[in-house]
Amino acid sequence: MGEDIRLAAVVALAQGMAAAHGSREAWRAAAGGACRALGGSFAALSVWERDRGRLRVLVNVGERAAGEVEFPEDEAYPVHQFPEITEFLHERWAGGGEPDAWVETADGPTTGRPGYVHQRVAALRRRGRGCCVVAPIVLHGRAWGELYVARAVGEPVFDRADADFATVLAAVVAAGIAQAERLEEARRLAYTDALTGLANRRAVDVRLEEAVERHRSQGVVVSLVVCDLNGLKHVNDTRGHAVGDRLLERFGSVLSLCGAMLPGALAARLGGDEFCLLAVGPPADEVVRAADELCRRAAELELGEGVACGVASTGDPIGPVRSARRLFRLADAAQYRAKAVRATKPVVAGREGPDDPVVRLADEPSRDTGAERRRFRGRR
Repeated sequence: MGEDIRLAAVVALAQGMAAAHGSREAWRAAAGGACRALGGSFAALSVWERDRGRLRVLVNVGERAAGEVEFPEDEAYPVHQFPEITEFLHERWAGGGEPDAWVETADGPTTGRPGYVHQRVAALRRRGRGCCVVAPIVLHGRAWGELYVARAVGEPVFDRADADFATVLAAVVAAGIAQAERLEEARRLAYTDALTGLANRRAVDVRLEEAVERHRSQGVVVSLVVCDLNGLKHVNDTRGHAVGDRLLERFGSVLSLCGAMLPGALAARLGGDEFCLLAVGPPADEVVRAADELCRRAAELELGEGVACGVASTGDPIGPVRSARRLFRLADAAQYRAKAVRATKPVVAGREGPDDPVVRLADEPSRDTGAERRRFRGRR
């Protein structure tokens, strides 16, 4: 393979990983790009899980053998089956060596230092592959995992030049993985409340819009619990903001615990002393039970004065919900009412008959309540 072709292959691999959205796409782009660059028929990307002493396969691409899936859930191999991980990746580096790739065939190793690894050779034979090149992936100065590219029986065996090129590709993959991890962390921070570790307002915006669209197209029940933590200002004024932060963290844990009663629910801090639970799928009564448990547990906290909690669900008689904003206004109006009457249990929109005061309050053209103060993205 000419230098220009190889350079183009490196560029294509880097661009593919850079364009990926999320880790899985990055893994697929890495393995697929390396497979094409090396003229392989199959490629895999694996990560070394030090705490579990194993190599776990992240992705398989190309001509997969029986039992191989693209994104395996539990395909892993004990590291003791791969002495190059513990020996080559450590002892050689300690002696000033480099993490070079090596070649193995169905008859044993041909190029590179590691010795005969009968498990890998047996796997080549079992899966109808004639040879493979294995390249260590190094991230932040430590062994991260390996890139594995194989060719079918009858295809030319990888040579030293291929192994050297695989080493270069592994370095490009490492850079791509580092970039993907940075982007994942940035996304996580963008959708996470720094103090409580719950989702933040932006995450609720996105998820609620998607949920309401599913409700409109598929009839899925969407429920929103909005709560206001009582007594936070008093705690801040009398005991300091550090104690107030502790109250927010403790309530965040209670919210997360109660949210676990609803499969797939999103627990979030909207800002200040305002929190919410978003549930997609569970019946309205289950959501109300979770909200009731939330009120009970919040009242038992050693700090604060409990919580004012409002619930709105498309499973209740609240009229058509065509926008995320309307559901939020309903839940917020219910919470506003709970606050006003000092309710110790959740107030639920739509459960007080045809002229439900919460629904009426939420649907008033103009009102000065928390829902208006907290403008929610969406169409009216």
